[in-house]
Amino acid sequence: MQGEPEVSPENESTADAALRFSVLGPLRAWRHATELSLGPPKQRSLLALLLVQADRPVRLHRIVDALWDEDPPEHAVNVVHRHIGALRRLLEPELTRRTEARVLVSEAGGYRLNTEDEALDLLRFRRLRDAARAASAAGRPAEATGLYVRALSLWLGRTAEGLPRTAHSHTVFAGVDAEYLHAARDAADAALAAGDTSRMLPLVRQAAESDPLNECLQARLILVLAAEGMAAQALDHYQVVRSRLTSELGVDPGPELREAQIRVLRGTVAPARTSRSGDTRAADTRAAFSPEASRGAGPVAGPGAGPQAGPGAGPGTTPGVRPAQLPADLHAFTGRRAELDWMRDLLPTDGGTPAAVVISAIGGAPGVGKTTLALHWAHRNTHHFPDGQLYVNLRGYDPAGVALTPSTAICYFLEALGVPAEDIPPSLDGQSALYRSMLAGRRVLVVLDNARSAEQVRPLLPGTPTCVTVITSREQLHGLVASNGARSLRLDILTVTESIEFMAKRLGAARVAADRQAALGIAEQCGRLPLALAIVCARAEDHPSAPLADIAAELAESRDDLGVFAVGDPATDTRSVFSWSYRTLTPEAAGLFRLLWMCPPHGVSVQAVASLAGLTTAQTRPVLSELTRASLWTEPAPGLYGSHELLRTFSQELSLAEDPSEAREDARRRLFDHYLHSARGAATQLYTHREPLPLPDAAPGTQVLSFTDTDRAAKWLVREMPALEAVITRDSGHGTGAHAWRMAATLELVLDRRGRREEQIELHTTALAGAQRLGETLGEAHMHRVLGFAHVRTNDHARGAAHLERALELFTDMGDVPFTALTHRYLAFLANVRQDHREALAQYKIACSLYTSTRAYVGIASVTNEVAWTRLLLHEYEEALGDCRRAVRIAHRSGNRNIEAAAWDTMGVAHHRLGQQDEALEAFDHALTHYRALNDASLVADTLVHRGEALAVTSPQEARRAWNEALAILDVLGHAEADRLRELLEEHDEVPSRSGPVTINI
Repeated sequence: MQGEPEVSPENESTADAALRFSVLGPLRAWRHATELSLGPPKQRSLLALLLVQADRPVRLHRIVDALWDEDPPEHAVNVVHRHIGALRRLLEPELTRRTEARVLVSEAGGYRLNTEDEALDLLRFRRLRDAARAASAAGRPAEATGLYVRALSLWLGRTAEGLPRTAHSHTVFAGVDAEYLHAARDAADAALAAGDTSRMLPLVRQAAESDPLNECLQARLILVLAAEGMAAQALDHYQVVRSRLTSELGVDPGPELREAQIRVLRGTVAPARTSRSGDTRAADTRAAFSPEASRGAGPVAGPGAGPQAGPGAGPGTTPGVRPAQLPADLHAFTGRRAELDWMRDLLPTDGGTPAAVVISAIGGAPGVGKTTLALHWAHRNTHHFPDGQLYVNLRGYDPAGVALTPSTAICYFLEALGVPAEDIPPSLDGQSALYRSMLAGRRVLVVLDNARSAEQVRPLLPGTPTCVTVITSREQLHGLVASNGARSLRLDILTVTESIEFMAKRLGAARVAADRQAALGIAEQCGRLPLALAIVCARAEDHPSAPLADIAAELAESRDDLGVFAVGDPATDTRSVFSWSYRTLTPEAAGLFRLLWMCPPHGVSVQAVASLAGLTTAQTRPVLSELTRASLWTEPAPGLYGSHELLRTFSQELSLAEDPSEAREDARRRLFDHYLHSARGAATQLYTHREPLPLPDAAPGTQVLSFTDTDRAAKWLVREMPALEAVITRDSGHGTGAHAWRMAATLELVLDRRGRREEQIELHTTALAGAQRLGETLGEAHMHRVLGFAHVRTNDHARGAAHLERALELFTDMGDVPFTALTHRYLAFLANVRQDHREALAQYKIACSLYTSTRAYVGIASVTNEVAWTRLLLHEYEEALGDCRRAVRIAHRSGNRNIEAAAWDTMGVAHHRLGQQDEALEAFDHALTHYRALNDASLVADTLVHRGEALAVTSPQEARRAWNEALAILDVLGHAEADRLRELLEEHDEVPSRSGPVTINI
């Protein structure tokens, strides 16, 4: 353990202070020469929160949010008051009930911690940093370098290092870490300008090591190494960073890193006056990244040029993936100058509040260019967000009426940020907390496109001041403006001038100028709506010799004939424009366009479109190409197709008007068969132990994918999950229901492994309704079984029991032995949860008898282990031990490693209850070996908890290590047991003993 800080020029004035604090690294405090013990984690978190906002009031609700995130206990306020009292007694032991506190005072519905500037290292750091910046601005880089050295030397690690994850993910701590990284960057520039890099090298190296994918810091380190005469090391470090960026992010170095490399190769980095090479030439006083320096290095171009910085995680964090999800920018973007200027002013500054831009069209009219403006601004400003850009279409006004849920959107973002699907928490609150933690301290742009409501958007807002959120919506989202401080921008149609400029960019200035009056007519016929103009221009591009006057006349003539497609507002009457383009298509393309509204909105593959049309993929590609050329369909990514929502609505209206119902139904069945049969193939490849659900033959013309490896199957399921879920909701709501329950049953294990229980309940409830409407007894039985178990796992016991009893009745009537046995096991699980262990044993006995009748040895092993666990709950330890040994033998002979691991874990608990600690630890080690080989993190955590219980008897510190390891896993999973385990560790100074086992409901 470190002693008190050394008295130096930086802290000499603090040596006599009664109280001194340190938050730049581990949280510490001293009274005179004695270091203080700061109490349990929650109390230390509270002190750290007050210190990083020293001399400012911190309201009580913000304290509660920081300590418990969004899930505070009912007594949270009382706990805060208790910790405040303890801190006051610690910091001011002379206080009595009649004297007022001077250090930790009550103020403005919260608390303020008063401290002298020199008594807190963070305040000293800021004073030195600000003085250094002033010196740099005044042209005194040598003075600035000295001040930066003194400031950066105060840093010993992440801000308040060692706090619980819930508290440390708060934005105030990430903001302080960001201050450090920015100061290190500026310090390197000052040192390079002053030719004084020897003192700066270890400090810049330390900052660069804390954020290894931060390209601006790595570039500074390369230049500082070169200035110190270590050009070879500088170039080696460039290669290390380049390899890291390629392997971890899949990107090439950005311009700053490439510029640094080129300057080292060309020898244009001025050596330090006292460099390690002994060169004492005058230093180049230019900043490392000034325009002059860039010219000296020469131009940098080539593939991948552009800002490619790594994530800006704070010191000590694990760098994440740098997402780049923005769809392509529109090359012919025109106008919107005032709106772009307004949005430019929303970029975050250090310590600012998160910005949220709400872009809505007047009257909620679609097609006005909300998404185009947001993406154009985003692409122009990616350099402000070196840690990535996230994008999602929330489908708030999807023609199918299915908006993206906040949970689904957050899961997409978390997976884009590198979180494995199985590690994503099951609840929306847990997902939001993990999402905000992943963004804490990073400079990330979040684009939420096509939002339906404030409720849909609010969980997706980052909590860090370094991020900007851009939202597009037809609604004005007043709730976000009122409660979240969002800024609202109402987007109008293009002006006449902007419309003409738009056409000139697409068609050429000469062609538009040759018939400006016709161009004005086209603009008005299109309502000066960007989407409509784009469609007309695409048609005009395909016919370069056609006079604009003819196009304007065609548009004018079509308005009266196609009034059935009008939206009722002449300024936004896009249907005449869509119909005109539609009528230019070949019969094959027109027929396909009328069916495309059935496709999922997130993007569809060629195989899915081919199934819809009943064509081969070779026949489908040229038809899709025709639609994309006419701007009636787009290809946002190679091989994936989609369209604007208005065009999907238009496609649906055309289909309902022109296609026979039988043709629409045949197309829908082929599309759903494509997704259902392909999903079964992928799920069967992943879960070979589960008997695949028998399916009716796919309709003729359906393209079914085959999978030969688990990696491709898993990736396909992740990419297509929105479409697969859409099959359930759409078939239940508007189809026969036959696809819905079969898809839900196919996805049972996929959803279970992802831990999305609430989503699973919602989807299977929808599928159950479809099966019941259809009269599909087998489908109804499966849906009741899955729903029963899911409800029990979410502690809705009554509803779970009702579903399971109905499932048992149906499976029994059908004579389905395997699933009758499985339902009995689910009922036994429910009985154990209800503490009716004898009933659980009775249910297990029935299940075992059914498995024995069919010689299903894996089932027998599973039941035997579950019986052993039930005997533990009954304190029948010797009997439980015998059952465990039998389960291990059967599972081992059957080759089922998962069941064998479970039996070893249960055996360890049984040995522990019998006082046989060595045998218990050996059994737990067997279980952990199997679970780790299976990559089953949740059950690794479960076994670690049990191992900790056994270690607590003889090795309390080892027990704490096991529990802390389990807690780290549960935190990543967002598991409800994490809070119980955390409270256990926080509230007891000594390792607690427990009277019963801990069961983790994974």
